[in-house]
Amino acid sequence: MYFAISLSLSFLLYAINILLTFNGMLHTSYIKTITTKKTFKKMDTWIYKAPLRCIGFYWRSYWRPCCLALLLAPAFSGNAVEGNSAQQDSQQTKEDNKPVAVVIQSATESATQNTTESATQSAEPFSSDSGSTNVDETTSPNEARTFDTIVVPYLSETITLDGILDDEAWQRAKEIPLNVVTRPFENTAPPVKTIARIFENGDMIYIAFTAFDDDPSAIRALFRDRDSVWDNDLVGVKLDTFGDSRLSYQFFVNPHGIQTDSIENQMTRSESASWNAIWDAEAKITDEGYTVEIALPFRIMNFLDIDGLKQWRAEFVRFYPRDNNLRISNRPVDRNNACSLCQMGKMEGFSRATQGKNLSITPYAVAGAARSRTPATPEQWEYGDNQEVGVDINWGITSDMLLQATINPDFSQVEADAGQLGINNPFALFFPEQRPFFVENADFFSTQYDLVYTRNIGAPDIGSKLTGRINDHTFGLLLANDETTTFLVPGNLGSSVAQLEQGSTNLAARYRYDISDTLSVGSMFTGRHADEYHNLVTGVDVRYQITPSDTLRAQSLRSDTQYPDALASQFCRGSCENQEDVTETTLRTDKQDAFSGSTYKIDYRHEEREWYVIANRTSTQSDFRADLGFESNVDRHKSVLGGGLLWWKDNAWWNRLEFGGDWDITHNDNGELIEREVQAQIEMNAAYQSYFNFQWVKRDRVGLRQNGASLAIDGNTTRFTEEQFSFYFEARPNRTLYFENFARIGDRIDLRNNRLGDQILLEPQITLNIGEHLEASISHE
Repeated sequence: MYFAISLSLSFLLYAINILLTFNGMLHTSYIKTITTKKTFKKMDTWIYKAPLRCIGFYWRSYWRPCCLALLLAPAFSGNAVEGNSAQQDSQQTKEDNKPVAVVIQSATESATQNTTESATQSAEPFSSDSGSTNVDETTSPNEARTFDTIVVPYLSETITLDGILDDEAWQRAKEIPLNVVTRPFENTAPPVKTIARIFENGDMIYIAFTAFDDDPSAIRALFRDRDSVWDNDLVGVKLDTFGDSRLSYQFFVNPHGIQTDSIENQMTRSESASWNAIWDAEAKITDEGYTVEIALPFRIMNFLDIDGLKQWRAEFVRFYPRDNNLRISNRPVDRNNACSLCQMGKMEGFSRATQGKNLSITPYAVAGAARSRTPATPEQWEYGDNQEVGVDINWGITSDMLLQATINPDFSQVEADAGQLGINNPFALFFPEQRPFFVENADFFSTQYDLVYTRNIGAPDIGSKLTGRINDHTFGLLLANDETTTFLVPGNLGSSVAQLEQGSTNLAARYRYDISDTLSVGSMFTGRHADEYHNLVTGVDVRYQITPSDTLRAQSLRSDTQYPDALASQFCRGSCENQEDVTETTLRTDKQDAFSGSTYKIDYRHEEREWYVIANRTSTQSDFRADLGFESNVDRHKSVLGGGLLWWKDNAWWNRLEFGGDWDITHNDNGELIEREVQAQIEMNAAYQSYFNFQWVKRDRVGLRQNGASLAIDGNTTRFTEEQFSFYFEARPNRTLYFENFARIGDRIDLRNNRLGDQILLEPQITLNIGEHLEASISHE
């Protein structure tokens, strides 16, 4: 096992070295330091020297601290707080991440996050086992008591899914009652009965739900696209296949069999709805409610492939949207605990399950023809044709490692990006990744910083990705050649997108070691190289669950960058000789030699049932670049302090009330003030699945630079004071109608004219579900 780990790490370092060595970017001082040592003089072959040089290059600044941390691992793991880590389930759209990501979100930001299970949950932590309703002691032998370890039986049968639970195997499957409402109420008895059943046959996990309903006509079930039914009645399961409370797969189905799946990452406190696995589900509405059958192939999930019983974690969930959208579970929750995945119940079994060495090869061919003409010569047609061939390969090298490769990938089936408005916004817009090759196992590269934004690899002609997990070691390697080179040029008052009309080689490598249930350390490397251009980023990170309510995360990075000489001229408004045509991006790309910079981020948060507090610091030097990622701010040093109070009510017209706020201040490298802000907000969840948010913000911030040829803030900008009031409201009173409205009134800087203006903003939307197949929506922006 340790040989496999060493081999995997060596492969990562070896790949990094290949990129650096072939492109001549190793600093000669480091090479000289290593190659003059007696110990290495006998290693005359390049294949040995290259990896050693790579290790030496990073040893002093980064890898040495990593190794020291790993050597201290036994001390930490012995004294670390036991992994009871439990937080709230990914929170409901509007209040999700309230104590989690940013203390105060704008209402519009909250309103858009309704694509995953987070979107159906409210910002509540969870209640402990001790005060919860237990299953009756008279349950049958097959029926799991609510809080016992679920032992999944092995049955040789194969189910043909039809949504009807008449197969004999279901009678011998393990039964799990869902008898706890965890949101919006706190571990109360549910108004409806729900029974889940589970077994496996070595190739598949079969799960069935019987969802009883006294009034089946009230069931909310629509025919919609995949991952677009979070406001429907739903049943599903969350599976932590490593049992370490760091990542879970989520599979949900509505009463018409429409699927939705996602990955919840406890390390980054985020979810990815872009992940779409191949699994089957069927459902049927009955006179007593509805039933669902689910078949999950083992091969779609990563797990520890060991002999004998496997220890997983699981939670079975039903969403019951009526007056309130009840979240019904087989597990209680502790609202004083800051980790949701840690509170999932234990599940064991799958002794014959294996991922196997799966190999899939998907070739494709696309051909097209077109003709065009100009108005000046309408009788002359120009003809053109295009033929493309390519192949995608997925290979499970071992049960712990997956290799993906693509040649001339086919992205023609990827859905179009949603429209975004960039008016009065000086920063580049972010668009989520949707291409399957990059989405698969993307969470392996996730850190506090967005260091791998694969939309920067716009037209890859070849790419490969190796991801794996061996015991407590998690690693990922991404390598791709791109026909062009696109990257973000960051700033402190705006950012721009640069594009070089030349191919580039792109590499990302990630390693994480889980020292204990509560402590993880990791390292990250990204590299890009083209003619007269390179960008290298490397760093370390740590996550420590100090107590169930306290979490500390930190990350430090350093970059080395070389821009082409002519890059700066792309960003002048006219002639670069004229100072009035020079922009911030011009100055930040006008670099004659290679330059380097660093950044760090520290985030602490304490979350309990009735209050929370956060404090974080992000400090980024002006010469830091992360060109494979999406980091739009440099030359900024920001501190945030915030907190809030929470009230809960189980039997009232409202069920959750929050008052929160924060204070933050931002300076540049020279200590000049960029922005100072204070904000407060009140949130409430109430009947008819309604949500209210009222927010007040007062902000001092600078406008445009008066002299574009200088990066100075003081004496070169005008400071404005903005005061804004905003209100957001949404409700879903029945399965037919949904409406929302966002309104803002107050001051806002007009960046085009560099002046303070008055803003009145209204963004209403009304959606009607006409039957189960047709949706009509009208909105205004």
